[in-house]
Amino acid sequence: MPRQPVYEQIITDVIASVQSGALRPGAKLPSIAELCEQYRASATPIRLALRILDERGWIEVHQGKGSFVAPKPPA
Repeated sequence: MPRQPVYEQIITDVIASVQSGALRPGAKLPSIAELCEQYRASATPIRLALRILDERGWIEVHQGKGSFVAPKPPA
């Protein structure tokens, strides 16, 4: 089975953390640099994952402040 692309893995992990309660609404996600290190990936797939999570309503990205779990993430 082919490996899941890094950006999809990040999306899956963030959604699972929100659903399990490990990440609460308003919680700050790790920085792009920290996620690069955690996933051993460049910033490009990290930014893509964050953009998709933002578009789907799971997180809110605040320029210069970071990414946070949305106050009311999807069920």
